[in-house]
Amino acid sequence: MMGHETFDELAAVYAVGALDGDDLSRFEAHLASGCDHCSTSLRDSDEALARMVLSGTPAVPSPAVKAALLERVAADGRGRRARSRAGWVPWAAATAAAAAIAAMITGGVVASRYEAQLGHMARETAGVRQRLQESEESLRREVEVYRHAVELLRDPATRVVDLRGAGPAPEASARLIWHDKTGGQLFVANLPAAPAGKAYELWTIGSGAPQPAGTFQVDASGRGTHRVEPAASAPAKFAISLEPEGGVPAPTGPIVLASR
Repeated sequence: MMGHETFDELAAVYAVGALDGDDLSRFEAHLASGCDHCSTSLRDSDEALARMVLSGTPAVPSPAVKAALLERVAADGRGRRARSRAGWVPWAAATAAAAAIAAMITGGVVASRYEAQLGHMARETAGVRQRLQESEESLRREVEVYRHAVELLRDPATRVVDLRGAGPAPEASARLIWHDKTGGQLFVANLPAAPAGKAYELWTIGSGAPQPAGTFQVDASGRGTHRVEPAASAPAKFAISLEPEGGVPAPTGPIVLASR
């Protein structure tokens, strides 16, 4: 009869979907019998795998599972338990864990049928990590934008200017938090994405000709932000036009947003 220590070892491998054959049948039958200990082991294994993927730290199997794995590989060399060997080869769901297997077992022990699976798991792990990094960077930029806006609003000399859609973008809207000495922070909504080779350009309008105040793009939802440097002279109005991507010294394209 299979001892409970063996079920503990099988639980770690079952957690990554690597059991098959007799081991899979025995373990699932045991799990269906209502073993609280193995259910807890599975939950702990799932949490450990999630932490491993997010941390990027190589995970090394416990001595007990390592010994069991080596014993089964040796048994296969003597012609025993050929069916269950394949279920013990894959160990983890990330590139780091696959590297741990390669370091622990050499000489072609990793069966070719699992190489594609491990590669797919590694690519998925890398993709998740990349998306997390991109999300973190995006969040960091958003925090910086709102921090700048809050700093501007603390000064009584700051004014909030509303811009309304015009021309080809009547549904667009924008709000500019502006300080004559330190510049401002622009927030845009419902503005269509600029065509290829084009960008939106902000203009400050005073007593003379409109002055360029930088270009920006919007995302797929029509939202965008733009940090504005102070103008040479205090502007009375602001406008946004569609211009060549590199910006121009004077407006040439249609006005899409303008203040009153």
